[in-house]
Amino acid sequence: MPKMKTHRGAAKRLKKTGTGKIVRYHAYKSHILEKKSPKRKRNLRKSAVMHKSDVKRIERLIAYVK
Repeated sequence: MPKMKTHRGAAKRLKKTGTGKIVRYHAYKSHILEKKSPKRKRNLRKSAVMHKSDVKRIERLIAYVK
């Protein structure tokens, strides 16, 4: 069985925390920002913890990323 390869697209967008949680960034922050409120844009800057229903699938993609 060959080694698993890291999904490079996922590795650039996601990272694991020290406790093993997966952190992601919010979407909808790249354009059409005039109509979005400052509060909404500010909250989109922050990272978010990946939902537990997606974690197993994502961990397979970034198995070797620390």
